[in-house]
Amino acid sequence: MYSGSNYPNGFKNGITIRGVPLSSTHPGEVYWFNSSSVVAKNGIAGSDGNDGSYHQPFGTLDGAVGKMKANRGDVLAIMPGSSVTISAAAAVAFDVAGIAIIGLGVGSLRPTLNFTTTDGTVTISAANITLVNLLFTGGIDAVVAPITFSAADCAMIGCETRDVTGQATKWLITTAAAHRLLIDGWVHRGAAAAGTTNALEIVGGDDIEVKNFSIDGNFSAACIQNLTTAAVNLKVGGGNGWNYARTRNAADVIFTALTTTTGFVGPNIAARLQDNAANITEAFVGANMQFMQPIEIVNLDGESSMQTNIVASTD
Repeated sequence: MYSGSNYPNGFKNGITIRGVPLSSTHPGEVYWFNSSSVVAKNGIAGSDGNDGSYHQPFGTLDGAVGKMKANRGDVLAIMPGSSVTISAAAAVAFDVAGIAIIGLGVGSLRPTLNFTTTDGTVTISAANITLVNLLFTGGIDAVVAPITFSAADCAMIGCETRDVTGQATKWLITTAAAHRLLIDGWVHRGAAAAGTTNALEIVGGDDIEVKNFSIDGNFSAACIQNLTTAAVNLKVGGGNGWNYARTRNAADVIFTALTTTTGFVGPNIAARLQDNAANITEAFVGANMQFMQPIEIVNLDGESSMQTNIVASTD
C-alpha cells in the first residue's frame, strides 16, 4: 500500500506489504538484518561491519539491535530465511526503547529464533518495543522460560511459538512491569506430550491484552495462567474473530487467574478439553474476572460445544 510521498521524511501514511509496515513518517532509521545465505540483488552477506542498509545488512541480531537508537522510531527488518540460534540466557536482548523488529516472509521463510539450550532466553526489557512476524522454535527439550516481557507498552504481533524437540516448560512470561502489553495474532503449536506448564504466564501488570490467538499444547496448569502477582484489567479473548485454545492435559484448564486479578475473558473463545469429564465449569477460573459470552467449550471428539456454565448475570 502506497499513500503519497512525504519526502524527505518517508511516506504520508507509511508503506505496508501484506500488512507489515516497512516505513513511516517518523524520523527513525530503517535497518536490515540477514543471516540467510540468500542475499539481496547486488548485495553482500550480513555482517555487523556493514552499514545495516538493504544491500549491506547486519549479520547478528543482537549486534543489529545495538546499532539502533532509543525512542527515535528505528525499525529493523529481518530478511526472509534468516535464523538465529539462542544458546544462552539473554542471547538476544531487545533492550533499546521504541524500536520495531519486523520479520519478512511467510511459513518456513519467516525469521526463526531457535532455542538450543534449556536456559536460552530472549528478553524484551525496554519500553515500547514491537515484534512482528517472528517464529520462535524449541530446538531442545525443557527450555525453561524462552521469552520474557519486562517493560511497558510492548507488543508481539503475528508471531508463532513452536515446540520442535520435546517441549518448553513455558513459552511467554511477563513480569509485573509489563503494563499494557499487547499480544495479538499469536499462534502456539505445542507438543502433544506432557512437560509444559503453560503457554503464557502472566505475573502482574496492568491492562495486558491477549487476542486473536490459537494455542495448542499439553498444559499441566493452563493454556494461559496468572501466577504470583494479580493483574489489573487483564483482557483475554476478543479481537477480529474466534480465539482457539486446546489443552491435551487431563487438568483440563484453559485459563486461570488469581482471585484478586480483574478484567475480562472473552468473547469468542473456542476451547477444547482433553477428557469427557465434569470439567466445563473448571476450564476457566477467575473469581474477580468478568466472562463475556460466547465462550464455547467441547470435551470430546464428535460433540458440539456448550457455553461455559459460569454463573450468569441476572437483571
